Amino acid sequence: MDLSSINPVLLVAALMVASTPILLAAIGELVVEKSGVLNLGVEGMMIVGAIAGFIAAVETGSPTLGFLFAAVGGALLSLVFAAITLFFLANQVATGLALTLFGLGLSSLMGQGYQGIRPPLTSKLDLGPLSDIPVLGTILFSQDAIVYLSLATVAAVWAFLKYTRAGLILRSCGENAEAAHALGYKVKLIRMAAIAFGGACAGVGGAYISMVRVPQWVDGMTAGAGWIALAIVVFGAWRAGRVMVGAYLFGGVTVLQLNLQAAGIKIPVEYLSMSPYLITILVLVLISAGRARALGAPAALGQVFHASR
Repeated sequence: MDLSSINPVLLVAALMVASTPILLAAIGELVVEKSGVLNLGVEGMMIVGAIAGFIAAVETGSPTLGFLFAAVGGALLSLVFAAITLFFLANQVATGLALTLFGLGLSSLMGQGYQGIRPPLTSKLDLGPLSDIPVLGTILFSQDAIVYLSLATVAAVWAFLKYTRAGLILRSCGENAEAAHALGYKVKLIRMAAIAFGGACAGVGGAYISMVRVPQWVDGMTAGAGWIALAIVVFGAWRAGRVMVGAYLFGGVTVLQLNLQAAGIKIPVEYLSMSPYLITILVLVLISAGRARALGAPAALGQVFHASR
C-alpha cells in the first residue's frame, strides 16, 4: 500500500465534486421538510432529473439546457407528489416510496437508446488568476458552475429560513399548519412551492451525476444517493450549514475509498463502500425510534393538513 500516491489537494477537490449531487438534493429536501412535508421520493426525482438533463444536453449540445431540463423534470415529478398528498390527502410516506419506484421505471424507459453516449462537456469556470493560487486555487477556484451553484443554494436557503419573513412563514407551516392557516397563510400553496423547489434541486443533483461525475447514462445510476440525501437532512438536524457538512462527509467517504483502492489498501473496499449506507440505516433507525423531534425536526413533519380540521 502506498498512501503517498494520494494527493490531499486533489482529494479535497474531488470531494466537492462527489458531494455536489447529494448536497443539492439534501438542501432541497430540507426546505420541503421545513414546510412540514416528508417527501421520500428524492431518489425518484434525482434519477428522472439525471435522464431528463442527459437527453436535453445530448440533443441540444448544451449542458446549461440539460441542467434546466433536469430542474424542470424533477419539479414536475415532485408536483405529482404534491397533488396526491396535499389535495388528495394521501399518506406522504407511501406516496414518496411510490414516487421513487415510478421515477426509476420512467427513467429506464426514457433512457432507452441513450446508453453508451457521451454528453457534451460541462466546462469549469475560468476564474483567471484565482485558479493559480496554490492549494486554494485547485480546491475552490477550479470547479464547474454547478459546484458553486450548490454552495450558493446552501447560503441562500440558510439566509431565507433565518432572516426573511417568507422563510418564517414557511417554517410556521412546518411547525403548526393549523395556526399558520388561521393567520391567513396559504399552507397548501406554500408547501407546494417548497416541494417544487426540492424537486428542482434533486433534478439538478441527478443531472450532475449523469453529465459530470460519470458522465454517461446507466440505469439506476443514482445508486441510493436520494436516500443518503434524506438521511443527511436528519444528520444535519434540519440546518443548512450542517447539511452541507454532512454531504461533504458522505462525499468524502466515497472519494476516499476510491483513492484507498488505487493505493492498494489491504482492507476490502466493500467495507468502505458500505459506510454511507450504514450511516443512512442508523439515521432511519433514529427516525423510526421517534427521536427525530428531539433532533430538531419540524413539529408537523409528515402530518396531513386539511383546512376543515
